[in-house]
This record gives sequence, C-alpha cells and structure tokens, in this order.
Amino acid sequence: MTREKSWASSEGVRRSMKSNKGRDTRPELKLRRAAHALGLRYRVSTRPIRSLRRTADMVFTRAKVAVFLDGCFWHGCPEHHTVAKTNAAFWAEKIQRTKERDIETDTALKAAGWTVLRVWEHEDSDTAATRLARLLKATGPAAPTPSKRSAAPPKTTR
Repeated sequence: MTREKSWASSEGVRRSMKSNKGRDTRPELKLRRAAHALGLRYRVSTRPIRSLRRTADMVFTRAKVAVFLDGCFWHGCPEHHTVAKTNAAFWAEKIQRTKERDIETDTALKAAGWTVLRVWEHEDSDTAATRLARLLKATGPAAPTPSKRSAAPPKTTR
C-alpha cells in the first residue's frame, strides 16, 4: 500500500499544523473575556442554525447574532495574510475555499434572520467587544425576557 503524498512539506510541519486548535485560541479567549467584562453572555462554539454545518465562535441566541473570529492566515486577511513559502498553490486554493465558505455562511445566516459579525484575530479585543456590544444593543434586547413568576407584582407589607 503506497501512502498518498501529504500536503505538508515535512512530517514536522504536518504535526505542527494538525496541532492547531479549533477553539479556545488565544484571540478567542481575549475577545470572550472582553465581552464578558462588558456584561455580555453568550454560547461558545455553537451552531447558530443546527442544520447548517457551521460553528460560530460566540453565539447570542436571543439576539440572533453570530460572531466569528477569523485567523489572518486561515481566512486570508487583506492586511496580514502571508503567502505560504511551500505548497503555495495548495494553500492559495485552501484559503480561497475558506473565503468562499465564509461568504456562504454569512449569506445563509442572514437569510435566516441572523446578524453576523466577523472579527479578525489582529483586531484589539476590547475594541471588537465594544463593537459587538453596540451591535447587540442595535439588534434589540439580548437579555432574557422575564418569566411569569418574576412578572408578578411585589408583595406589600403592612
């Protein structure tokens, strides 16, 4: 049995790339901490729409806001993306497919009534969290609605 040629230039590169985290990356944690400090509460690494095989980094279900924190290399940041030195054609095609998938995701979510916020990993987390808070305020109440139990008038004492 012959092994198919790997996309990686070496076994070391392959191991390194495979070890990249899919969630809880340093930029994600910084953004989540900044959002939490502003009093925002959210779900982490959740599909906004179950039938759509896309996972947002932060999801505000009541406000229908999905936040994606995009890595500069993986998503082709116009400011910071660098072209790979080896297997350049492979990586260019991979990054292009990622960009197309991002557009598809945004389109599907918007069609379902969601608001999408994309944040680049190089953006300041406090600035991005403030932008997110403004967006949530503009989209309407993200806080839970009062339950019937809490809607009852307070008891009076004599």
